[in-house]
Amino acid sequence: MSQHPTIFSFFAGTGFLDLGFENSGYNIAFVNEYFPPFMEAYKYSRQNLNQPLPKYGYYQGSITDFLTGEPQQKLKKYIKNAKQNSDIIGFIGGPPCPDFSVGGKNKGREGDHGKLTGSYIALICQLEPDFFLFENVKGLWRTKIHRAFYDELKQELENTGYLLTERLINAIEYGAPQDRERIILIGFKKELLTSKGMETLQVGAFPWEKHILYPRQKVFTYSWPQTNTFEENSTLPFPKNIPEKLTVEYWFKKNDVLNHPNAQQYFQPRAGIKRFASVDEGDDSKKSYKRLHRWRYSPTACYGNNEVHLHPYKIRRLSVAEVLAIQSLPKDFVLPPHLSLTNLFKTVGNGVPYLASKKLAETILDFLALNK
Repeated sequence: MSQHPTIFSFFAGTGFLDLGFENSGYNIAFVNEYFPPFMEAYKYSRQNLNQPLPKYGYYQGSITDFLTGEPQQKLKKYIKNAKQNSDIIGFIGGPPCPDFSVGGKNKGREGDHGKLTGSYIALICQLEPDFFLFENVKGLWRTKIHRAFYDELKQELENTGYLLTERLINAIEYGAPQDRERIILIGFKKELLTSKGMETLQVGAFPWEKHILYPRQKVFTYSWPQTNTFEENSTLPFPKNIPEKLTVEYWFKKNDVLNHPNAQQYFQPRAGIKRFASVDEGDDSKKSYKRLHRWRYSPTACYGNNEVHLHPYKIRRLSVAEVLAIQSLPKDFVLPPHLSLTNLFKTVGNGVPYLASKKLAETILDFLALNK
């Protein structure tokens, strides 16, 4: 039996979450994504990275397909086959979040996306993987009606025999140059933990903080620069006494974003250039037209709902290469150049920051004593 857990990925997008698990020693065996451009980007990026193909292939369609009929039977067959070669089977996924997002549609469980969250939990309860990871926005906690729905989902999981642990993580804690909070819910079958000598999952048992590099109680207390008058192609000395590896400029240089294959892909509006130049470097106080500061982390990488994020010292919006860097992707992660800009920015903004994904994957391995 392999000590490398086998992963079935849902709502895969372009696969930032998957890549973190892949590069931590897991086997991605099955990939599900509904939106064709995202699936295309997933395949393109993996080919460029020379990553192995998923053993059970790709399925383009809704997760609800797996709740009944032939798709469900095929998935059951794949899982049964995977169990012959792997001790542990895991599901990972982050259902679309606009219906729970504070800045989104806020339709909750009744929204089309909200229903997909319920479908993911239902699928877990039907097929009972050894463990699962669920990722979503903190709006699921913050709004009373959404919290009630979330608590119902957790109760369903507990009734199915899962022991749960959860945390509101911030990507910046793991080294991504971005202030991005997300709920992570992880569940383990009781039988799996019993086989490893654990009868319960007590508070503090899961090592959430083991791979945190920058604790949030400290990282936001640094004297981060606020704003500087914008000047095109200006230079600005590093201010010291802050962690350079969390700054936008560090990641731009690390990923060589100006020479990256996606470097020339950015929105070029016919109007609004004067407005671009009027925003101070580091002024991200408004809903839109946020200008990043080169020596600070980025606000949440979210490029929908008319959010416009501006380059720190150029009169333009961020490029695809630059937002990939802000999502802490490796330098050689590339998206297909022929996709529309809207779809490219949407898939990047939807993704789980790579470093957060990788550290979460490693934390699960540590907990299961598989990280050797």
